[in-house]
Amino acid sequence: MAMNTTLVINAKGGVGKTTITTNLASFFASRNVPTTIADYDPQSSSLNWLSLRSPEASKIHGADLAPRHGTGLSAARRQIPRDTQQLIIDAPAGPSRLLLQDLLVRAQSILIPVAPSTIDIHATANFIKELLLIGKVRFRNIRLAVIANRVRSSRPVYEPLEKFVGSLGISFITRVSDSDIYVDAAETGVGLFEMPTEKAAAEQREFRPIAQWVLGETDAVAAPAAPVAAAEPAYDASNVVQLAAARA
Repeated sequence: MAMNTTLVINAKGGVGKTTITTNLASFFASRNVPTTIADYDPQSSSLNWLSLRSPEASKIHGADLAPRHGTGLSAARRQIPRDTQQLIIDAPAGPSRLLLQDLLVRAQSILIPVAPSTIDIHATANFIKELLLIGKVRFRNIRLAVIANRVRSSRPVYEPLEKFVGSLGISFITRVSDSDIYVDAAETGVGLFEMPTEKAAAEQREFRPIAQWVLGETDAVAAPAAPVAAAEPAYDASNVVQLAAARA
């Protein structure tokens, strides 16, 4: 099979790119799909997660492709095996334009996690604008989708983002909860779909649409929002749209 490459990226840091990368990789690996994580982030969070995995766990290859100066890595640590069917790229925050262009050349699809704050949503709107106008992702026929990450039921700030990406014809796949299960997975080198169903059923259900979207099995839509307090303030979605289009 040909290699399918998914780029997990956001110019804003701290949005949970590694959480999406590692759990998506473990989804495929647990189904015996040859899977590689290409870690371009100098923090090497995805590679650190791989180092925690049990020798008995489904095999996931890791490639250290982070830009570094004065560090000679062995070819083996940078290699992507030829039999890889699912390549998942964990991109750094704030990639240079040169690196961004290089990543876009590789990708068939892009996942953009966004955290629940107005700052993150504004930054993500600008980044989507950059991908559309400068990266020309549609010209390159790259699929693009947004994931609401670290969702808490009392924070309904994603609604403006959903309206924004919807107005651009971009998929808003799902909402990934701010659950301790993701923390447990990160600390033990396992993924959601390697955990017992009775422990992680809710998290598996909310994450599965991401893998389905990557596979092209469904035109995934956002999971139903949890009930929220009516008094929680939210800003006008039009502000986000205007921000993203201001310098178009």
